[in-house]
Amino acid sequence: MNKAAVTAMCGALILSPLADAANTFFPDIEKGRYLTTVGDCAACHTVENGPSMAGGRAIETPFGKLVAPNLTPDRETGIGAWTDDQFVRALQQGIGHEGEYLYGAFPYTAYTKVKRDDLLAIRAYLATLPTVHNKVVANQLPFPFNIRTSLMGWNMMFFTLGEFQPDPAKTKKWNRGAYLAEGLAHCGTCHNSKNFLGGDTSDGHLKGYTLQGWVAPAITGDDYRGIGLWSEEEIAEYLKTGRNRHAAASGPMAEVVTNSTQFMENTDLLAIANYLKDQKSDLQRPPKLDAQDPRMVAGKALYTDNCSACHMSNGEGVAKLFPSLKNSGSVLAEDPTTVIRVILQGAQAVATDAAPTGPSMPSFGWRLDDTQVAALATYLRNTWGNAAEEVSTATVKTQRMDLASKP
Repeated sequence: MNKAAVTAMCGALILSPLADAANTFFPDIEKGRYLTTVGDCAACHTVENGPSMAGGRAIETPFGKLVAPNLTPDRETGIGAWTDDQFVRALQQGIGHEGEYLYGAFPYTAYTKVKRDDLLAIRAYLATLPTVHNKVVANQLPFPFNIRTSLMGWNMMFFTLGEFQPDPAKTKKWNRGAYLAEGLAHCGTCHNSKNFLGGDTSDGHLKGYTLQGWVAPAITGDDYRGIGLWSEEEIAEYLKTGRNRHAAASGPMAEVVTNSTQFMENTDLLAIANYLKDQKSDLQRPPKLDAQDPRMVAGKALYTDNCSACHMSNGEGVAKLFPSLKNSGSVLAEDPTTVIRVILQGAQAVATDAAPTGPSMPSFGWRLDDTQVAALATYLRNTWGNAAEEVSTATVKTQRMDLASKP
């Protein structure tokens, strides 16, 4: 297809924001659309019911609020005036088009692994989006976190620059999964454990982390708190449909499935599954509480009255409808935030094209007090072969107050 035909189809977009890439622009659009979906860019850069990629969505971090910028081709408030090199530098090095350091909420620590050609394909796709004039003040952090120069030191400590290099000792499938999981899909942004500065810990790769009031559980091949008991096909099914016989996606993961993974090719989902199951960890199983412990006795009675109708007496739930509580990474997570939250507030499972009915769980916070919620959570974490630390009444009280303070 000649340049005149491309221009006719794509309009002025081809001539203004991407003049330096016009000759290779059109063939990359579909590839870029797919890769943009893999990267789940819409999750941060599109506000609910707003124009695609126009920015403005607030991102809550432990240090304050950041607002995702405009990625449309607008030359003043978007990325229309950026060069290819500036775009690639932002994603691979975390440096904006004016030389400013970007915050780690933008996952350049993962995108640095993405090949330049793939990033330029994403840019080609973004240039086809409707131009939206939307000026965004991204940095809304309080002092001293709003001082970007401090990120120089952060990068020195926690950022490793460089595109993904395939491991010749691994299969093509494994390497594809590693490239996606560690790069565009940026699984570690949520699932890697973090230190107090927000950097990945040296021994916490994919071992889970708590953010935005939810636990992103371990997704290593560990049989205890990870996904070692899931087959590759079950992992792919979860990512495609939002559920499998083990779990149902809710909270932030539901949004990932909605915007991203349900649209990914099955071969890519299976590749990610292959890679994740090969990630080993040394998560330790604590002693299980005795069934005669008063908290366990109380928890069992509460479970029978409130939970067993859906999750069954054996805790295995109903496959692809009500998730299993047995061997559940969310239930067994070192931090019980998710299990407490779901008991208090309920949960809505994701609805996808492949599984359009998203079952919901009602809130029990209105009928169970803090001591009862603690006993129920403790029971869930120490029954059917589960073993995890008990949940205290004080922990439930704190979380209830925190949830009540949020809109």
